[in-house]
Amino acid sequence: MTGRVANKVALITGGASGLGQATARRLAEEGAVVYIADVNHVLGNEVADSDASLRFVSLDVTREDQWEPAIDGIVAEHGKLDVLVNSAGIVELASIEETTEEVWRKVNAVGTDGSFFGCKHALRVMKKRGSGSIVNMCSTASIFGGPRIFAYSASKHAIRGITKSVATLSAQEGYGVRCNSVHPGNIETPMLQGVRAIADERVPGSAKAMDQVWVGEPIDVANMILFLASDESRSVNGAAMVVDNTSTLTEGVVPRLEQSE
Repeated sequence: MTGRVANKVALITGGASGLGQATARRLAEEGAVVYIADVNHVLGNEVADSDASLRFVSLDVTREDQWEPAIDGIVAEHGKLDVLVNSAGIVELASIEETTEEVWRKVNAVGTDGSFFGCKHALRVMKKRGSGSIVNMCSTASIFGGPRIFAYSASKHAIRGITKSVATLSAQEGYGVRCNSVHPGNIETPMLQGVRAIADERVPGSAKAMDQVWVGEPIDVANMILFLASDESRSVNGAAMVVDNTSTLTEGVVPRLEQSE
């Protein structure tokens, strides 16, 4: 049986772990040649070595001067880039009152700048062929506020705007490139595990409260991205695809906990 993304070439940032890795493996299962882009060379190469359809490329998404050669190198080898998934992101547990300039710039450099550079250079090569799918990893934090993840929430709101702007430009100009965003709720990844640990250290009981809200698995998000990467979603452009089992409708944010003495 032909895979759902057979013969497609994909680049996934943050592909060495978490949602990026799950997505890379899922696209590879369905026939794509997948490039894992990451700054973690050791883990990235380990993941790539585990599957003949996976390849590792070193890429610091915060540096535009690394994006162009990375994408052009893939095009030189395969003649095209069909799919870009901007999955790289970091989170810092801090309200606006606690967010320093350093934290703000670090979080936005990876999330906002990385998505901007990725969209810019993927669009540059995809429009030449008149086709392509860009998927930007957002979050339910871009649907409601993130009081304790201020910089992260702001970055995801920006990425949502980037997505819609790229999608509408492509539609107006007839580029044939689709750009959509995926908005996961709490997903069992190393990032969530790290947030749990820090939150529990600051306010005992936080992790338990977080787990009262639905927690999904990486495959749940990977399957959504597979759909957007495939031709099955050929008319889906500029959409915000939520993967949260209604948590944004029924739960909202984690309830406030009293600080321990």
